[in-house]
Amino acid sequence: RFRADKSAGTNAVIQYDVSGDGGGTWHAVVKDGTCTVKSGAGTSPTLTLQISAQDWLDMLSGKQSGQMLFMSGKLKVKGDMGLAMKLGSMFSM
Repeated sequence: RFRADKSAGTNAVIQYDVSGDGGGTWHAVVKDGTCTVKSGAGTSPTLTLQISAQDWLDMLSGKQSGQMLFMSGKLKVKGDMGLAMKLGSMFSM
């Protein structure tokens, strides 16, 4: 769930590349306290996250944290690391 109160001043395109069964590519546009998610690659993403579908589900369900997946190499991050660090507060799971 998007938390507009935690995204003040953030204007970004976040791309999600999810591999495996049920995977695909989506992007979220965060701008002016709103978030819009669309299928497909974003134009010039500020941040790109690469993860398997199972690891994504584990993160969303709370079985794994984004930090642990990143440290173990299961979550790859390209782009704005500062924005990546804010994602946990911008989106509640």
